[in-house]
Formats: sequence, C-alpha cells, structure tokens
Amino acid sequence: MELQLDEPLWLILLLPAALYFGWFGLKNFPASSKMAKTVFILRVFVVALLIFALAGPSLFSPVKEEQVIFLLDRSASLEGMETEMAAAVEKALNAQKDHQSVAVYTFAEDFLSLLPMTAEPQTLPAELAIGQNGHTNIARALELASNSGDTDLATRLVVLTDGNETQSSAIESLNRLESDRLQVDVWPIEQSAVNDMAVSRFETPSRAFLGEAQAFSVSIDSDAEAQAKLIFSVNDRDLDAKEISLAEGQNVFNYTYPASSEGLLKYEVRLEAAEDAFLENNSLASITEVSGNPEVLVVNGGEPSPIAALLDTNNLRVTELSGAELPSSLSAILRYDSIIFDNVSGTSVGEQQMAIIEQAVQQFGVGFMMVGGDQSFGLGGYFKTPIERLLPVEMEVQGKHELPSLGLMIVMDRSGSMMGMKLELAKEAAARSIELLRPDDTLGVIAFDDQPWEILPTAKMADPQAAVDKVLGITPGGGTEIYRSLQKAYMELEDLKLQRKHIILLTDGQSATSNDYDALIENGKDNNITLSTVSIGQDADRNLLEQLADTGSGRFYDVTDATTIPAILSRETIMMSRTYIVDQPFYPIVYSSKWDDLFAEGVPQLNAYIATTAKSTATVALESEEGDPVLASWNYGLGKTVAFTSGSGAWSGDFQSWAQWPDFWNRSVAELQPTFEEIPYSVIRKEQGVYTVEDPTQSSAILTVAAVDEEGNDIPLQTEPVAPGKVEVKLDADPGLVFFSVSNENGAAFKTGLTIPYGDEYRTASANMPLLTALAERTGGQVLGTLDEAFRDMPYTSGTVRPIQLWLLLAGMLLFFTDITLRRFGLPKLIKKRKAAKEEDSSPAAIDQLIKAKKRN
Repeated sequence: MELQLDEPLWLILLLPAALYFGWFGLKNFPASSKMAKTVFILRVFVVALLIFALAGPSLFSPVKEEQVIFLLDRSASLEGMETEMAAAVEKALNAQKDHQSVAVYTFAEDFLSLLPMTAEPQTLPAELAIGQNGHTNIARALELASNSGDTDLATRLVVLTDGNETQSSAIESLNRLESDRLQVDVWPIEQSAVNDMAVSRFETPSRAFLGEAQAFSVSIDSDAEAQAKLIFSVNDRDLDAKEISLAEGQNVFNYTYPASSEGLLKYEVRLEAAEDAFLENNSLASITEVSGNPEVLVVNGGEPSPIAALLDTNNLRVTELSGAELPSSLSAILRYDSIIFDNVSGTSVGEQQMAIIEQAVQQFGVGFMMVGGDQSFGLGGYFKTPIERLLPVEMEVQGKHELPSLGLMIVMDRSGSMMGMKLELAKEAAARSIELLRPDDTLGVIAFDDQPWEILPTAKMADPQAAVDKVLGITPGGGTEIYRSLQKAYMELEDLKLQRKHIILLTDGQSATSNDYDALIENGKDNNITLSTVSIGQDADRNLLEQLADTGSGRFYDVTDATTIPAILSRETIMMSRTYIVDQPFYPIVYSSKWDDLFAEGVPQLNAYIATTAKSTATVALESEEGDPVLASWNYGLGKTVAFTSGSGAWSGDFQSWAQWPDFWNRSVAELQPTFEEIPYSVIRKEQGVYTVEDPTQSSAILTVAAVDEEGNDIPLQTEPVAPGKVEVKLDADPGLVFFSVSNENGAAFKTGLTIPYGDEYRTASANMPLLTALAERTGGQVLGTLDEAFRDMPYTSGTVRPIQLWLLLAGMLLFFTDITLRRFGLPKLIKKRKAAKEEDSSPAAIDQLIKAKKRN
C-alpha cells in the first residue's frame, strides 16, 4: 500500500505554515501555559491536515489483475467481415494470461455484449448480435467499454474497425476518459465491399414552369465496370428508364424531361444492377417546384362532387379523388395549393393521412376546406383528430340542441390476434367514445377472448377519466368467443329506459361457437337496441359481421387500415348520442367577410347543415338562426381553413340555383390560397445532419424552421443563429425526403424539400489510419500487427485506490472543535485536580508535616 497525491503542488503551503508556526512557537511556547501549548499543537495539526487534504491524497493497493476488452465494429461498412474478426479474436484468446480478464463487445450505432468480462477461457458465440448498423460510433464504444469492467484495474481496449466514424468523435471521447490506467490498441480492418455502385448525386431544378425542359444530372460512383439501369420517377410513379454502362470511378449522366404537372414534384432516381454490395446507396430524391395555375384537390365521399364542375378551370387546375384514393405521403399532398373535403367520412381517411394534411396546412400553407353532409364533420368521425384541430369549428355541439338519452355498449375483441397496434387503436377508439358521452349517458365495456370480461359495468358516466384508464389497461388474452359476449351486452341494455340503445362489436377473428344470433338480435330490436359491427383484417368473419349489422339495423365497417378504427367508433358514438343534422330550411345570417359582397342582393335559403361550434378566434361569415356556424374560416399556422357545414348538393337548397353559386366556390378557393410573402430562402447541406438556412434578400432578422418527413411526422431539430437572417440547423433523420418550412418575423415563408442522403456508412472507403493512429498514440497503445500483441504486459499497475481526503477533513474538523472546546471550557477537571495535588504537596505546610513525622519516627 502506498500514498498517492493527485495535486501535490498544494504541499507547497506547508512551507509558509511551518515558518509561521515555527516563529510563533520559538517566541511564545516556553512561557505559555499548558492550555496555550495544547491549543498551539492542535492548530498545527489542523492546518497540516487541511493542506494534505487539498493535495488529494489516496491509498493505492496494487494487484496483479488486468483487463483486455475487444471492440468489434459490425457497422454496415464492414458487412461480411464479422466472421473474420470473430475468428481473429478467438485465435488471440489463446494468448490470454492467467492474471488477465477478457470481454468482447460489438458496436456500430449501438453497443452490445458478445462475451462478458471473465478470467476463465471462453468460446465466442457462433453468431454476432444483430443491432443498429447504420452508423459507426467509436466514441460511445470507447466510453461504454472503459466503464464496463473494474475501473481500478489496468485496462486495454482493442478496437477492430476501419475507423470511418459517422457519429460523434472518438478523439473527443478520449478527453472524457480520465483513467490513467487505460490503453487503446487498434487493429485496422479494410472494407470488403466490391462491385459497389452508388448514386452519389442527383440534381433537378429547384423551380421550373409548366412545360419547361428540366435538366436532370446524376452522378454514380462504381468500383468496377458494370451494366445497370437508371429508373426515374415523379411523385412515386415511374417516369423513364435508361440502360447505362458504368466505368470504374465517377460517372455523370445528364437527361432532360419536360415539367408535365404543377406543384411540388418529388423526382427520384433508382439504380438497379445484377451485383451490388450496398442497395442502400442506390437511390436519391430531389424536389422541383413547377409554377403554374393554382391546383385544387377535391376529395369526394364516393360519389362525384359538383364542386369540381363549378370551379374556374381556366385559372385553376382541378383534380378530383375519392377518400380512398387520397395520397398518403406529404410530397404528394404538397403538390396541391388547396384541398376540399366534400362529405368525406373520416372512416375512409386514415389517421396518418389526417396528420399529413395538418402538417401541409400548418407548416406549408396548403388551404383546406370541409363541406358538410351526412358523412362529414362530427358524423364523419373527426372528433379529436388532426382535421378537427385545423378546422375553425369544433365537432362537439355545446348545449344548443336537445340530445337523446343513450345507452352504449362497446364489445371489444382482446384475443391474442389483436395484440399490438390493433388492440392499442381499439382502446384509443373506445377512450374517444367515452369522452364524447355526457354524464347522463350509460356506458358499458366488455372485452372478450374465449369468454366475456366486464371492463366497465353498465352504468351512468360518473367518472370519465377512471373509465378511460380502465379501458386503456386492457391486455390481450386467448381465443375468440363472440356470441356470449354479444348476449351479455344485449342483456345489460334490454331493461334500461333510454331513447337510444346501441352496441358496437369490434373483432378481427371468427367465433369459436355458432349460435342463434338472429333470435338474439330480433329480441334486442324489440327492446330498441341497435348493433353496428367492425371487421378488422383478413381473418375476420366478414359475412357474419355484415349480417349482424344488417339484422341489427346498424352499420358494418370493413377495416383494412387500422388507423381508421378511432374515427369509426367516434362516428358511431356521435350518431347515437347527438342530433347533428339540422334539416329545417332557413335563411342564414350574413356577417362581414370575404364572401359578403356575393349576398348584396339577398341570401338564398339553405335546407340543412351539420351543427358545430365555432372556435373562439374563427371568423363566422354565415350563421344559422340557432347560432350555429354555417360558413367559418381562420388561419392555422401558415395555412387557411374553411368550414361550410351545409352541403354541395341537396342540402344547399336554393343556393344551387343561385347565380352566384359558382362564384361562391371560386371565392372559397381564393380564400384558401396562401397570402404570405414567399422568399426563396436558401437551404444548403453543410455536412451530414447539418444545414445552413439563409435569407438571400437580407430582409429577415429571425428565422423559424420546421422539418417534417414524408409521413407527416415532426423531425426534432436544433437551430443555432449564425447571423441576422441565417441559422444552422441540426437534425437526425432517416434517409429520404425531408420538407423544410422556413418563416421570418414578418410572416414571409418558404417551403422546400431536401434529400437526406444515405449515410456515409454506405460509401466505400479505405481505413481511416490517421484517426486510428491518433487513438493509439494518445493513450500509449499500438497499431497492432497481430491480435496476440493485445495480451502483452501493460505499463500500468492495477490496484485499488481509496481516497482519504474526506477522512483528513473529518480529522481536521474534530481537532478544530476540540480547540474551540478547550478555549471555551478549559482543560478537563482530572488534569486540574492532579495539578492542585502537586501544588499542595510542594507547599510549606506540607513540608513541615513531613519533618514532624520524620522526628516521631
């Protein structure tokens, strides 16, 4: 055991302390009282202890044990080398010494254990663990490995890698590794990829005009001569294919294609070849904005919409699709300047598509309008969806209309086949239905597998949140038994005195038993009970469920997109719990708006509308006699949205024969167009994951940047101002298209799409020897020729270090308080008594007594 000092320079303070106490002691110590001498000694010890504590003392107990940790790079750039590395480590383990422990880990973007730390001879597993291999993070591997074993032992990290890191910095990580008994050895590995072809660059014009010839430029890097095919696509539809010959090195190809459609177009190039090392680097995408007349997308509910024919097709490009044909990618939605939903049910539009539309409106200024009908607004199942968030009206009716009393039973399949997303969406759907119910409504929830389980007893809604919590806690079970669960639901409702009683049955399977459903349902109809069914997936008994809904006077839903389940249950609940359709003809009240000049000569009569509630900041242009909004608008982010709660057909009454009817729709589309100033901000890729956004007009001080992927998901990013009107953006996104929305403090905005290219992991390169050499040299390690050298003697001594700084401080504190106690209360009584006795023995009276005693003797 030996004493070690982390900060020995503090010991210099002992010199002035010794001079001070030495001078004071020589001058005053001989004449001082015992109390003063005691206090003086205590203070000398206190100061000495404090100075030693500042020096960071510790006791080191040396031991012989050492640790050797192997780190195997299994990132994509070294794909196919795993077996060779493992074999080399297995062979090197034969050189392990008795006092050495060994561990083997693998790393890429993550860090996994292959062989835990052990001193016993071990055999490596036959297969390496599979993990995230899209990046190489050497820094994390070094830090985690250095802390994985006994940090008191001398440790050598042996890194088998090509050194081509794509995340973090291994050199910077060495600054965070404070151990003075750590060495890093490296064993360079060369990539084994051969015959790799990669699309390294794909450029199209950022802007073009309709019909203009667009120059496409493609660069392809190839390791060898090869034949391949280039395939171009626009908005995920193939545009052209070219057979090409590749030479070794970089190959550049240029083509010209006319801009055949307007809007934000996603062009993509794909490379196909017979032999290719990495498929991940075979495609890139680019965005081109083609200018022309505004493009409007009219989405119908299954029947053709009259709106498309009423719009001015000389100045507008109009496309009509059904709800089932609605695009499911952000790039496809952004080609349109505005979108109109004409009586489209939320059950035909998935939750993801709704989220994409919300992002298109909020971040990129696309206009959106919803038109009423029996499949729209609340009746369409849009309660608590992204579409409700962006509209200027709420689907809920707040106390204006008489609502019927309701008893609702949700019978939900919880069998094993529902495990995962289907069950989670079903629980979310049931929770939304609960939130739609009023306190006087009656609710019951039954979850079934091979038997019914009562989740919520049939009763009035006393505590909605507690009910939601119970529903969200449903877990998957075993088989599927429909009849008994449905029978229990009918029994719960049959004796209740309610105006409406409804059952929603949701399942993805087939019942284990067959019973007389017709008798059960007919008896329920006598008690005013209706039944709707939801069929999920390919294995459900569609024929049975459709027959049950038809017999039960309800609706049958055949679900192929599970994300529509919440909209289905919301729609069913609203249809039973509300009277949404107001079908009494009326003349709407006109307020000042962009439409009011159309009504200068009077307003026609409307036949019907869907009751909603205007949001607090919405502008109401038309209102019913009952105070419900009929035409309302507001701004949502960069976009504008409009709600017309009447319809485009029979609901609109005399509006259909009104001379201004076409102008009404064209004015609505004009209102949907973005009004912000557009500045073409520059967005330039600085390095992987880092972009510079700048205002070329220098008219901006503060830039706000948002990024969204193709699925409409927000991408977390960090923005750092560089200069007025210039920011640096850091984001971590998967390869593919990312859409940037940029705006300034004055409301000017810009949208653009950029390609996140495949990672540098998929670029062939030789080993990064400068980095590997630096790692070894900075830690006293070596660039190994053979792995056997990893078990050579270490220059550091292992041992246990026990800091004693706190103990010295504690001792100093105790002596300090002893000093205070002595000066306050004096020496202990025992010392005083001994002193008094000694003085008494030496007094004259005592001497006389001794003399007399001696004479008597």
